[in-house]
Amino acid sequence: MLQHASAAAVSQQQSLRPIYERAAEDHDLSWALLAAIDRYAELTESKSNQKTHPWYGFSFEPAAWAGLDNPDPDDVNPLTIRLFHGLGTDANGDGLAVQWDPADRIPVLAEWIDKLSGEDDAETAIWDLFQDPIAMDRVFSFEKIFAKYGLNPNEHCFPVAKRYNYSVKHSFGAGRSYGGRRTHEGVDIFANYGTPVLACSYGYVELIGWNRFGGWRIGIRDANNVYYYYAHLSSFAKGMRQGQLVEPGEVIGYVGSSGYGPPGTSGKFPPHLHFGIYRDTGAHEWAYSPSSQLAQWERLPQKIKYPKRQAES
Repeated sequence: MLQHASAAAVSQQQSLRPIYERAAEDHDLSWALLAAIDRYAELTESKSNQKTHPWYGFSFEPAAWAGLDNPDPDDVNPLTIRLFHGLGTDANGDGLAVQWDPADRIPVLAEWIDKLSGEDDAETAIWDLFQDPIAMDRVFSFEKIFAKYGLNPNEHCFPVAKRYNYSVKHSFGAGRSYGGRRTHEGVDIFANYGTPVLACSYGYVELIGWNRFGGWRIGIRDANNVYYYYAHLSSFAKGMRQGQLVEPGEVIGYVGSSGYGPPGTSGKFPPHLHFGIYRDTGAHEWAYSPSSQLAQWERLPQKIKYPKRQAES
């Protein structure tokens, strides 16, 4: 199962950082934005497209790279590509303009974003690249994660403070009846009211608020497009808001029993954290059992990061 970007892919992108940085400096862009475009494209690229262009990251259409009227869509000659007004250039001076060489592709990407953005920000360019508001949101969020934590922030944390009493019920896939017949898309961690709930990864708050099934719930997405869902909270941590970056061990809320009704409904079941993990390929998102990962994270040391006001009190 593709839970995260493979270690080989992450290592490959780490090696591209100097190219991102040079291209970004040449065009007054953020290197993290170029890396975020590549990461999102890599994670959501269809398998059929990967056979056509198996290199890491974003790909221009062959006709755009070689030129719309170019009789050879796979042209790598920078002179004929220029003749047909293609985007491809020989950025590294080896006499070829090839997409599979990141030293050519990434500077072209940076130049294209720079030209399309003009005096505005990069939103117009990112929209043209993906033409999808979800993609735009995730690219800019990945950019923030990379800018603050680097390309591979991979630490994790068990999602409940372990010094409190808790028990895990591995009920993924079990039946549920409230709101219609459905299956349980997570694991329940039973604990007392007010037990701190922790971010289990680096990521950003994609969703926060009330849901009639999950009650007060929060959704956090990491830079591998994995979505972590925390539900039935009694409250959120002070200052928690949509778009905020979080780190492993950071308190994001507190265990409760909210949900199964209109906003404020609570007490219809024992207090617990519903914890789910979802994988998104761009075309399809699905839940999978978090049990094995929870077992791994449970063995890790845990450093809790409380909200500032609580930590100072």
